[in-house]
Amino acid sequence: MSPSNRQLLRVLAFGLATIALAVAGTYSVDVLKARHATPGIIAGVEAEGPLVLALEDFPEGWIDDLLAIEDPAFFEHRGVDLRTPGAGLTTLTQALVKILYFERFEPGLAKIRQTLVARFALDPLVSKEDQLVLFVNLVYLGQHDGEAVRGFDAAARAYFGRPLGSLEHDEYLALVAMIIAPNTFHVLDRPEASARRAERIRAGREGRYP
Repeated sequence: MSPSNRQLLRVLAFGLATIALAVAGTYSVDVLKARHATPGIIAGVEAEGPLVLALEDFPEGWIDDLLAIEDPAFFEHRGVDLRTPGAGLTTLTQALVKILYFERFEPGLAKIRQTLVARFALDPLVSKEDQLVLFVNLVYLGQHDGEAVRGFDAAARAYFGRPLGSLEHDEYLALVAMIIAPNTFHVLDRPEASARRAERIRAGREGRYP
């Protein structure tokens, strides 16, 4: 390799290292800001009104259904799960970060910030049980009459006309089915797609599908 090529490689390596340090520094600041802001963010959610659902409001096994589909290792991971296939790559903790810490979430670099905040801010500072309570009350479950539907109880009332505790199990699974893509699997607007996905979920929970 000629001296000029070696010099070019050194310059490129130095440039990449500088960029990496700058990026790391930027995200370190973001994480520190997120840690500092977390208590206020949680307090702000609670100040908007009492959270409607407690975990005890779900019939036996329903929270297990939710975790089996959306985040099987929820109680084992530390906010991020890179081992579980499928939905595990976006954990419930990361989903909460998207809801609580972003005004607008654009794919790309925002995913890095989402992951770091989940791992180093939200998960260390908020218990798993409290994360679950926040999720079931805040998760986005489509639109109804032009309004965003947030949380399982609001979705049960909007789409089935009854509170969550009055739903049949298959109706609840139809709501769980919406999480991954609320428009694609909308209970009212896309009933056939919703029913097919809910059936796949039910069959999987019963061991009929791998």
